[in-house]
Amino acid sequence: MIVVTTPTGDVGRQVLDRLLDSGEPVRVIARDPSRLPEHVRAQAEVVEGSHADADTIAKALEGADRLFWLVPPAGFRDAGPAENHYLDFTRAVAQEAAGRGVRMVHVTSLGHGYIGEAGLLSAALAMDELIESAGAQYRALALPFFMENILRQVHPIAQQGVFSLANTADRPLPLVATQDVAAAAAALLLDATWKGQARVPLVSPDDLTPDAMAEIISESLGHTVRYRQVPLADFQARMVQHGASPSLAQDMAGMVHAQNNGIYDAEPRDPAPATTTDFRQWCQDVLKPAVQS
Repeated sequence: MIVVTTPTGDVGRQVLDRLLDSGEPVRVIARDPSRLPEHVRAQAEVVEGSHADADTIAKALEGADRLFWLVPPAGFRDAGPAENHYLDFTRAVAQEAAGRGVRMVHVTSLGHGYIGEAGLLSAALAMDELIESAGAQYRALALPFFMENILRQVHPIAQQGVFSLANTADRPLPLVATQDVAAAAAALLLDATWKGQARVPLVSPDDLTPDAMAEIISESLGHTVRYRQVPLADFQARMVQHGASPSLAQDMAGMVHAQNNGIYDAEPRDPAPATTTDFRQWCQDVLKPAVQS
């Protein structure tokens, strides 16, 4: 039995669909089962509740041997520091998975070994340490900058020919597409051979600066799109103005600062790409249809 968390999330729903297609028995944890697609309710067992709740986790892992784990974002609500949010979500599952012999595949950040505060990324790395110290068997999918972050910029790209981040314009970022994360997660969940604890860095074939991303976006869309770097202090202030809690804005700013300071270079990884989708292909398959719609 494979248990899946965040079954309606960007990554979780793609993992779930791949597992359902495999024919393996699947159980999902859903805070609101009515949000699950009809085919999921028909094919998977559903445990209602939050996967931060110890009783819900114990119920969901009963008789299971594999788990896809992802901590959902806190959103704009004031959940305090991100590290508290990640660890509060993960304490119960780390102990339950270790005690029951459940193998975990979980989503985390690339950057193990980075020295310094990294906001949301530090929180994810602290979660890894908690899972490891509990003794659970796991594969940690260590991820860099999501290509899908650009989808938040669809309107300014379409209407103004610009996208904005606080990332340094000329510093390359390793990238990954969520479809490749889901493929890797599903493959590990369906593989009965691995044991122990290990990290699995996932990066696309290309590391790109935001300026280079703008060039590829321009070529894909057929009109000029430029990159505008926002000062980090302005980025943080704007988040608060748009309703984010001060702690979330600070954690987001800490993440970007660490990206600008090379956090993704801190963790050794194979120079060969671990995933197949490059940014140009993603722009054609995902961004262009979103902009045109």
